Amino acid sequence: MAEITQEELNERVAILKRFRALLEQQRGKFKEYLNVLEKQHDSITNENTEALLAHTELEQQVVKNLANLQKVIVPMSRLYASSAPQGSEASSIAKIQEEVSKLQEKVIQQNQINRDLLRVHLESIKTQINNFKNPYRNNRNVYVQQAQVARLVEVEI
Repeated sequence: MAEITQEELNERVAILKRFRALLEQQRGKFKEYLNVLEKQHDSITNENTEALLAHTELEQQVVKNLANLQKVIVPMSRLYASSAPQGSEASSIAKIQEEVSKLQEKVIQQNQINRDLLRVHLESIKTQINNFKNPYRNNRNVYVQQAQVARLVEVEI
């Protein structure tokens, strides 16, 4: 086995620490996203449109943060794999990656549940609108009722 220099060792340790920090940050963002989705689910079931709008805006911010974080994690994971560290730090990284994967699956499932619930509510609202009876539907003006109008006029000389 070839000896590595102190510089190479320091570089590997720095990569390991940075990768671990990024994974922990990603895990935190996924937990935050899952929390937002669960609150969004409650807003959907309670038909609280204002809270739903707020949760949707927050969700967009969290997704944007996750996407930006992912842009850094992908190249860092390649760097980490190329340095191939061994030992307890490597196993702790694997545990964090497994946790992140599980959280990602939960987020996807909760997102699908929310979408299905929203779809059901939208269909219900569309049905209610279609069943709504408009009493002014056949009138030309809301304020004028149609009255009988004579069709023949009798003229006497």
